[in-house]
Amino acid sequence: MLDYGHFIGGKRVAGTSGRTGDVFEPMTGDVRAKVALASRAEVRAAIENAKAAQPAWAATNPQRRARVLVRFVDLVNQHYDELADILAREHGKTVPDAKGDIQRGVEVAEFATGIPHLMKGEYTEGAGPGIDIYSMRQALGVVAGITPFNFPAMIPMWKFAPAIACGNAFILKPSERDPGVPMRLAELMMEAGLPAGILNVVNGDKEAVDAILDDADIKAVGFVGSSPIAQYIYERAARSNKRAQCFGGAKNHMIIMPDADMDQTVDALIGAGYGSAGERCMAISVAVPVGQATADKLLERLIPRVEALKVGPSTDPSADFGPVVTRAALDKIKGYVETGIQEGAKLVVDGRDFRMQGYENGFYMGGCLFDEVTSDMRIYKEEIFGPVLSVVRAKDYDEALRLPNEHEYGNGVAIFTRDGDAARDFAAKVQVGMVGINVPIPVPIAYYTFGGWKASGFGDLNQHGPDSVRFYTKTKTVTSRWPSGVKEGAEFTIPLMQ
Repeated sequence: MLDYGHFIGGKRVAGTSGRTGDVFEPMTGDVRAKVALASRAEVRAAIENAKAAQPAWAATNPQRRARVLVRFVDLVNQHYDELADILAREHGKTVPDAKGDIQRGVEVAEFATGIPHLMKGEYTEGAGPGIDIYSMRQALGVVAGITPFNFPAMIPMWKFAPAIACGNAFILKPSERDPGVPMRLAELMMEAGLPAGILNVVNGDKEAVDAILDDADIKAVGFVGSSPIAQYIYERAARSNKRAQCFGGAKNHMIIMPDADMDQTVDALIGAGYGSAGERCMAISVAVPVGQATADKLLERLIPRVEALKVGPSTDPSADFGPVVTRAALDKIKGYVETGIQEGAKLVVDGRDFRMQGYENGFYMGGCLFDEVTSDMRIYKEEIFGPVLSVVRAKDYDEALRLPNEHEYGNGVAIFTRDGDAARDFAAKVQVGMVGINVPIPVPIAYYTFGGWKASGFGDLNQHGPDSVRFYTKTKTVTSRWPSGVKEGAEFTIPLMQ
């Protein structure tokens, strides 16, 4: 059995709190590892290491910082299979899906290699008589990221790659459910030439989170998880005078117009709704066909596809999706399905009784499909985070548009149509942060920004892209005048650039 401690000061260290948690292998249900749960003292030790190392790293020129990330990207590519295997075994997603998780994180690390350009300030010569003005971006110091179980490679890299490129030291608190990949990524960063103490991984639970939030030496914190916890972290970070970007839950709709290519639509729904067993914040969990005929056509094609979904162990490359992350998660998802039935929704495909031969103790569930779901039902209002798709029928386009606009969450949304005018109107009017037009999972590429609206996001700046550089740096503006341009006499009015 594996034993995960922490990664502090450039090396793995054993936990000292005496508290541990179980890391399961979802496809078998076995305990794969024990993970240390850090005390406040252990978190503080990581912060002290980071604080001591950060000034020299910030003083390192940005080209040299970028070269570390270039080598890191190369090392991740060399270790792709190893990382994907660890990820699949601890999370439950299939190996091909795990590789996608890694790839989307690597793309942000690649973006961060452009930090010499991204951190450039501005300059105005002759803003006034003999006066020049320029700005510079400087690192914040020690920053932190609290990341979720569902993307144990991607989201840590989204956080630490730009933060470190900007000259900060980073404290990563990954999910205690699947810490293996974050620990390995830290080792690869060291192998790439990162100085000890610049990236520390502290495993833990709420005690570690609160220690990060309350510590005055942490200047900014990023979080991805559920909305209640995102709001808690945002508010507590603000009380400690920290910057915070906190991303929460989602209920992503796909609007299906009568003119949509139905084969393309069904393919998109199957992948976006059931990929990774629905454990994605960008999963499509609500299908909204517009008009009765569209709904009937959709269900006619969708039902047999859901029934034919192949659920398998994470190591089966032919599986459509694998198990969910824990037994508790499985029980929660099944509870939502039962709630939907009680609320009056029509369960047209029921995957609750799925059993994987040879893996009877694994956390498996087949795909479930609800029809005739209404907006007052819990299965519509709340994020299920499992392989459950709800169909909400809309009589017309205006009703379909109101559904995502009036929902509590505003993470992602999609419309499938051949009508450019309808797509353009939808993109302009929908109150959601990320929009797909005939694209079911509209996760922006690394040099754009990722973030939801409403209860899906707390904070002014989003993840990756230019916002990440703004979040992890502070701007200093210098107004400069040299003696040859100084006129004699005191000035008692506000300086004017005349």
